[in-house]
Amino acid sequence: MLLGGLGFFLFGMNVMSSGLEKLSGGKLQNALQSATSHWLKSLVLGAGITIAIQSSSALTVMLVGLVNSGIMSLGSTVGVIMGSNIGTTLTAWILSLSGIESDGWIALLKPANFSPLVAFIGIALIMLGKTTKKKDTGNILIGFAVLMFGMELMGDAMEPIAAFAESNPEKFETIISVFSNPLIGVLVGAVFTGIIQSSAASVAILQNLANTTGMVSFGMAIPIIMGQNIGTCVTSLISSIGVNKNAKRVAVIHILFNLIGTSIVLLIYIPVYYIFRSEVIIDFLASNVTPFKIAVAHSIFNFFTTVLLLPFQKALVKIANIIIKDKPGKEEKYTFIDDRLLNTPAFAISECKNRCIEMASKAETAIISAINLCGNYDERRANDVMTIESDIDKYEDKLGTFLVKLSRNELSDKDNAEVSRMLHSIGDFERLGDHAVNLIKAAREMHEKNLKFTDDAMADLKVAHRALTDIVKLTTEAYIKNDLSLAKEVEPLEQVIDTILASIKSRHITRLKVGECTIEHGFVLNDILTNFERVSDHCSNIAVTMIEVVQNAYDTHEYLNALKSIENEEFSEKYKELSVQYKLR
Repeated sequence: MLLGGLGFFLFGMNVMSSGLEKLSGGKLQNALQSATSHWLKSLVLGAGITIAIQSSSALTVMLVGLVNSGIMSLGSTVGVIMGSNIGTTLTAWILSLSGIESDGWIALLKPANFSPLVAFIGIALIMLGKTTKKKDTGNILIGFAVLMFGMELMGDAMEPIAAFAESNPEKFETIISVFSNPLIGVLVGAVFTGIIQSSAASVAILQNLANTTGMVSFGMAIPIIMGQNIGTCVTSLISSIGVNKNAKRVAVIHILFNLIGTSIVLLIYIPVYYIFRSEVIIDFLASNVTPFKIAVAHSIFNFFTTVLLLPFQKALVKIANIIIKDKPGKEEKYTFIDDRLLNTPAFAISECKNRCIEMASKAETAIISAINLCGNYDERRANDVMTIESDIDKYEDKLGTFLVKLSRNELSDKDNAEVSRMLHSIGDFERLGDHAVNLIKAAREMHEKNLKFTDDAMADLKVAHRALTDIVKLTTEAYIKNDLSLAKEVEPLEQVIDTILASIKSRHITRLKVGECTIEHGFVLNDILTNFERVSDHCSNIAVTMIEVVQNAYDTHEYLNALKSIENEEFSEKYKELSVQYKLR
């Protein structure tokens, strides 16, 4: 029954944590990335995020993943780790409600009395809720109810122990007195917590044991609580397997923080326990604890160790660097996006968005640089564009693979829409990079063959250059800001560019007939104009995708036909305005 109760407890906590994390979306991720070396901000973030996702271990795994991807620096994680130790104490306070003994209205606070109602509301939201947000809220409530049911089962499992303690108090006291030895208590707390990988669950079991038997003293509980903080480091230790050195150092800092904090408290506790045994201390350590008192002791211990080590954040980083040494001449490699982030989808989506924004910026830089090189070729700048295009290809490959993995998870409606937007757009950004390379090749050919267009042709191309540069900038800005009003301005400009390019081709044929241009000029010009047209098409695809994702409709042709219809006065007016702005001479 104890194992079954533990299973329900851990499952409920997992469901509740998952629901909380989904509801928070990318807000927690953005907050986490904004963490700096300022101790207060990092501390509050660590505590807040741990409270929100109800797991300090999950937060540490996230930190390992973020550092492994090069997103966060090692130094900025220290304060967050310390804050997570404070945030994790909330669970013990919630569980302490199980120890309430009253027949009045205050008894309603006891989980056994209100968790069935919470479960009913949760399942109602899951079955009747029409939005993912309501279903996620239902999952949180169901998770909480299951967690409390597991708590009750563990309490029931303790009944035989309580009965034995009641009938054989001296024998039971002799058995559990072994935990009064501080070193044994710390060891038991650490090993048990390490096995189940949840300090919240081990605290819950201790609270249940205290509640049912009434024979757990402060002298037994305090060392076990110390050990629980060491045991919870096992999860971060496991997550550090196969990561770069900086990410390994995150796990080392987590272990150092808990190990040093526990050792210092133990060094204070042992002399107090064995040497300075005043009557007050003896009475205090011998007094029995309740779930509430365990929550208090747990909080005091975690607050004390955090305040104690807070000034030594840089020292912890230095020690971690000494333990995990860099190899001379070997540069640290970072993972593009760490697969550990898949365990927290909302965090993973937020990071994918950041990577997509980087990809969009690179594509914009590549295209605009390539446009400027047409007629003004420079080999060094051309090589820079080729390097950027290679980076864009890597972004498309790695992002696409990660997003497909991510899409297999259960996501909220908002997150699903965001994944769709990214999956649809990364291919277009990759193609923008390809067209930048094509333009570089055309510019190089003109340079090597010393080809020069006529003044009229160059004047026409300058208008096309300006229009294409503007549509690329407009599309990138709309995508980065996720601004639909800007996205709606892309299509009219795309239509104007199509008209401009058709006119340039027609004018070239006229010049060709009178002998002002040659066939060789025509081949190069056609390559440039074809790539211009494709670039504007991909900009249109990106903008249309943004709009369709919001409207939850993916029929591009239908949307574009409706947009360009005679009845659409807004589109017509914008088209006329832009036609004047980019008019050929």
